[in-house]
Amino acid sequence: MNPAAACAIATLTITAKGQVTLRRELLRHLGVQPGDQIEVSTLPGGRIEVRAAQRSGSIEAFIGRLAGRTARVASLDEIQEAAAAGSHGTT
Repeated sequence: MNPAAACAIATLTITAKGQVTLRRELLRHLGVQPGDQIEVSTLPGGRIEVRAAQRSGSIEAFIGRLAGRTARVASLDEIQEAAAAGSHGTT
């Protein structure tokens, strides 16, 4: 069986500005959410490939995601204990 035959095909409309909106099910398939980025590669034969961009993993992005979620401030000892537990595969 041809692997491409098992793939779903979506037809999208190009706006007057040259933009395309990906449907929710396609975004779910990519595993992306609002604010995430995607990469688009051009392929031979007028084709493109779309995939979720690799996240940078910067500490700034990590801290930004946690900002404002709680009023509680962890002590340095608590942070070190949590890091040690995480590095040993325990929670």
